[in-house]
Amino acid sequence: MQWLNQIVDEIISRKPTGEIIVSSGVSPSGQYHVGTLREVLTADAVLLEIRRRGRKAKHLHFVDDHDRFRKIPVGIPKEFEKYLGMPLRNVPSPDPKYKSYADYYLNDFESNIKILGIDVELIRTSDMYDKGVFSEAIEKALENIDQLRRILEKVSGRELDENWSPIQIVEDSYLKKRVFVSLDKKTKTITYKDSENIDQTTSYENGNVKLDWRTDWPARWWIYGVDIEPFGREHATKGGSYDTGKEIVQKIFGGKAPLPVPYDFINRSGDTKKMSKSEGNTVTITEILQVLPPEIVRFFVLRYATKKLLFFDQTDGVVRLIDDYAELLAKPEKSPDEEQMITIVSSTIATSSISNVPFSHLVASYQSALKDSAKTIEIIKRTEHGNIAESQKAVIEKELVYIDKWLKEWASENVKFELAKKVSASDFNSVETKFLRDLADKISLAPKDADGEWFHEAMYQLKQESGLEPKELFGIIYRVLIQKTSGPRAGWFLSILPRAWLIARLKLEA
Repeated sequence: MQWLNQIVDEIISRKPTGEIIVSSGVSPSGQYHVGTLREVLTADAVLLEIRRRGRKAKHLHFVDDHDRFRKIPVGIPKEFEKYLGMPLRNVPSPDPKYKSYADYYLNDFESNIKILGIDVELIRTSDMYDKGVFSEAIEKALENIDQLRRILEKVSGRELDENWSPIQIVEDSYLKKRVFVSLDKKTKTITYKDSENIDQTTSYENGNVKLDWRTDWPARWWIYGVDIEPFGREHATKGGSYDTGKEIVQKIFGGKAPLPVPYDFINRSGDTKKMSKSEGNTVTITEILQVLPPEIVRFFVLRYATKKLLFFDQTDGVVRLIDDYAELLAKPEKSPDEEQMITIVSSTIATSSISNVPFSHLVASYQSALKDSAKTIEIIKRTEHGNIAESQKAVIEKELVYIDKWLKEWASENVKFELAKKVSASDFNSVETKFLRDLADKISLAPKDADGEWFHEAMYQLKQESGLEPKELFGIIYRVLIQKTSGPRAGWFLSILPRAWLIARLKLEA
């Protein structure tokens, strides 16, 4: 994991002693999705590697529930338009069992980070504002408003309105941009002009005053002493919010910007746009953890450097992903980089759910066993993976639960099959029928422990006699067994089926 080592080398060099504070942050404005995980899991990987090297570290995750409600996500009633502009923590929950809109989405996230083994302290920004944690930052921003304006205009290259200020006011339950008039540090209040240009006064210690994003972000770096933070590449553009934040934290707050770790997006396979909560083109964390074991989710996000654009493929990509991880686990001699990957991916997961049996073999065996876990393990015991089926029985049983869900939710039709209950002799011509009967006769003489290679050779020995092309030959096998024209590797597939049933089926008697 060269990308991770370079990051951790740099942060340890920057801060050779003391606890290292790693930060991440997401707004609970919609369902947390797999794209969200890139920030949180990158921060977690940094944390784990720092600790692996014997240093103390903490991961703080800021829940931006004091942000404005900006867009209505797919699945939320249109009537929620009336709440646009409210702080998320004040918007009603779509489900009455939760206190607020923010709680509604945060609940799943909290459950899922436990499943993923992420060691993190959640900090709700609404609590920070309510408790006055941001008070000094608000004072510094307003006392240096002219300098703050110059920084933002110079670094971002955009001109600000003459009445611009770095704050929003909670007015009639909505966050509003209002003209700032004055600050009173003794009473901890500010005076501003309301929509009718009348002076109003409000406290900035109880959540009624909020800093704009470009000032809020560096303020929390300063308040919490953040040393390193992953964030989306859109914030890392020239003149973007990291560039302005770096200047603001130094010149307004007297602090230091964290080491930046920009990451690229995670798109759904075939999509050119990143996942969006409001547009609904997401795979939620809850959805993905119902189908994939947590270590596979971690492996998917962390196996490549943060600057690489990732595509999540729910069908064939899942097969390759799990097989890649299983192959890594099974390697008898692993490089230091591979050992590190396994540690970062799996060390915080209570029990493994990935066996050393190839995923595609498990999928085919499970369906051949009519989705019966016990029968699946018996089938695998008759293959080259028999020893694994014996020693990793409990792990395989857990993996089959995920496979069952994957077959129902994401698997493509060309992967899914079931043994045909009955076939009709009229569906096969005389050449095909003869090939099937000849194959049945060969199999009746097969050694008890005949493997996939034996069955493969048996089919090919009949190729010349039948005059069938390989594609036709395999097509006949799949039609008679699963009523499809393609399926799992034919030799291996035949080897795992009950011998007596297979012979009867090939003779078109079962």
